[in-house]
Amino acid sequence: MKNTTVLISGAGVAGITLAYWLRRNGFTPTVVERASSIRDGGYKVDIRGAALRVVERMGLLGQIRERVTDVRAGSVVDSRGRRVASMDGDTFGGRTHGDAEILRGDLHRLLFDATQGVEYVFGDSVAGLLQADDHVQVTFASGVRRAFDLVIGADGVHSATRRMAFGDGYVRDLGYRVSIFSVPNHLGLDREEVTYVSPGRTVLMYSTAQDAGAKAMFLFADDQPKPADARQYLADRYATEGWEVSALLAHMGEDFYLDDLSQVHMDRWSTGRVALVGDAAYCASTASGQGTSLALVGAYVLAGELAAAADHVQGFANYEDALRDFVDANQKLGPANIKRMVLASKAQVRMSMIFLSLLSKLPGKDKLIAKALEPIHRAANVITLKDYPVRCFAP
Repeated sequence: MKNTTVLISGAGVAGITLAYWLRRNGFTPTVVERASSIRDGGYKVDIRGAALRVVERMGLLGQIRERVTDVRAGSVVDSRGRRVASMDGDTFGGRTHGDAEILRGDLHRLLFDATQGVEYVFGDSVAGLLQADDHVQVTFASGVRRAFDLVIGADGVHSATRRMAFGDGYVRDLGYRVSIFSVPNHLGLDREEVTYVSPGRTVLMYSTAQDAGAKAMFLFADDQPKPADARQYLADRYATEGWEVSALLAHMGEDFYLDDLSQVHMDRWSTGRVALVGDAAYCASTASGQGTSLALVGAYVLAGELAAAADHVQGFANYEDALRDFVDANQKLGPANIKRMVLASKAQVRMSMIFLSLLSKLPGKDKLIAKALEPIHRAANVITLKDYPVRCFAP
């Protein structure tokens, strides 16, 4: 498998991490990315469990900890902005055991800087794949054609690579939508997260140590197709809400993002010389809290198994065998978590507010919180990472 050329479609967490580990193992990766550069900004993401060990083995854990969001407090407010409950930031965000929360763009930049020497092709994408016995002929949107030994799709939940190699399907809509965008920090939040909850709709606003402004996130129940005017659609969904919702909606700017909360479920993640990694193969959804960790661990395992195998067929098969239980455990978190994040009825909202207001006064509250957080940390550590031998270190 030495000196195998590998095209990676997508320069997100999974794609860049895969490029790093493939190069460390003597492969020649090329990363193609539709955007004109590495994506900056984005929302905050968590790195947990086995994923912490991946970034530690990359020598990046220290730099990640220097750039953590440092969110110190979290509160739930009612429609008048009155704080119903407050707690420390790690508890509010479900972080324990050394978990690291970082802005996605900051993580992208750290990973990218660690892959100096890897060929990146920005402003282009894969438009066609033609598999042969000993290579894959790739046609790019720019019209350029190149041959690679392997192609890996790391291009997200709406993966074009997956569609070209496996056909349509595989995406399961969870019945919710998510929107996020930058907003002015008009509340003067200092490394704090504030959440407003109403039936079927939740709004978060937070500030971090790495961002002078703030982010607003909207989570809501809806299973209808997204309309052409996504901004108006979001405004209509929240038109009658209280708190600061109308002020937040007034700032839907250039980085506005809205999408379905979906998962990707596949019986296999490879076909011939094409394979998938990260959200393209096994998206667990934002609600799982484990998308970034799945991308980091999946890329590490895929590169390691390819390096250890006699050929790509064995490598892809071993990758699936090693990762399947980890993926299954983490995907189960998504549907369960979103029902706790977006409450269905007024009665559920009322009971949740009562419980949260009493939580700080309850005996054994720490045990209650630890029990609530246990599923995500158990899932984050389902896999035991192998120590794959590095065949060819490329500084």
